Amino acid sequence: MIDKEFIDLEYKPENDITCTFKIEPSNGLSIEEVAAKVASESSVGTWTDLTRIPERVQRIKARVFYINGNIVKIAYPLDLFEEGNIPQLLSSIAGNIFGMKAVKNLRLEDVEFPLEYLKCFKGAKFGIDGIRKRLNIKNRPLLATVPKPKVGFDADEFAEVAYESLLGGVDLIKDDENLTNLKFIRFEERLNKVMKTIERVEKETGEKKSYLVNITSETKEMLRRAKAVADYGNEYVMIDVLTAGFSALQALRNECEDLNLAIHAHRAMHAAFTRNEKHGIALRVMTKLVRIVGVDNIHVGTGVGKMVGEVEEVKELADICRKEWHHLKPIFPVSSGGLHPGLVPSIIEFFGIDVIIQAGGGIHGHPDGTYAGAKAMREAVELTLKGESLENGGKELKRALEKWG
Repeated sequence: MIDKEFIDLEYKPENDITCTFKIEPSNGLSIEEVAAKVASESSVGTWTDLTRIPERVQRIKARVFYINGNIVKIAYPLDLFEEGNIPQLLSSIAGNIFGMKAVKNLRLEDVEFPLEYLKCFKGAKFGIDGIRKRLNIKNRPLLATVPKPKVGFDADEFAEVAYESLLGGVDLIKDDENLTNLKFIRFEERLNKVMKTIERVEKETGEKKSYLVNITSETKEMLRRAKAVADYGNEYVMIDVLTAGFSALQALRNECEDLNLAIHAHRAMHAAFTRNEKHGIALRVMTKLVRIVGVDNIHVGTGVGKMVGEVEEVKELADICRKEWHHLKPIFPVSSGGLHPGLVPSIIEFFGIDVIIQAGGGIHGHPDGTYAGAKAMREAVELTLKGESLENGGKELKRALEKWG
């Protein structure tokens, strides 16, 4: 099949997966030529003419159906994809095409899925409503924190910081992305001590608490750790979804169905292929895929903190998490990265109440320590929801505002 056969600007997608690409052709090539090559390479084409092509192949070829400047949309018939297989999907629509000589730069900006494809995936087991029910928190954002420094504590030190955080009003203790089973803080010892801490704080405060424990590892070991988390009575696991990979994530989602565990998704490594606006894969694509597979919350940025993320992009990612989408339950967006109590009004104005606000240094860096930092963060949420100024807060909040503004 020659490349031009993959362009059909009259085609109207119906039951197709449609991808939006931003294409920068290599020197001497037109956008039409390169768009056709992308459609060819990502579906049924090859680099030269073939002597025998069954009619079936003609029916399932990808079709370029829209070109506007350097924005190209390609429709892929569902027969090109295995049901319920995200790695195979990405091997097709985000595989060899990024290495083609014809392409100077290529970015997969968006993917749209028909219902027939989405039906193959479970989505979140709990979602926003299920997580709220588990924690008995109805009408405010959830608060999470990572004990800081994020790596270096032993299990006792980690549990002590967790205690002060939870006692001060935080709902969720979270491991950071690179805290797994290190020699100075073994996974199961940390899990054991934090669960004892949670039991203690729940008795002292009457509030439900939980632990986003990082189980990221080789897949079989990760599933073993998930079983240990359930055995200890915790409700949550955390996985670095991109470094672990979609195959591991899908295996974990199936295991968590049986273990009755929620999944917290960290997006470590995403900027390696999302940050370059000319080449790579947009974060909206990864956020959609992770929601389809079935996590219960995922980091989306802040628009106000330390990490890269424009306001429009963060809003869009939050909408992807929470929009009604066939049978898929809405999930919590997580706002994290350089947050402190003074930013809480902006975060709530930006996200509303269906968000997990994760603050690390903005709690543990409080002049009076972790407990005071947690109290300041919780009070900032409560005052904001009442429509009151943060200046009306207690001494812990006032000290936080003096330090961070």
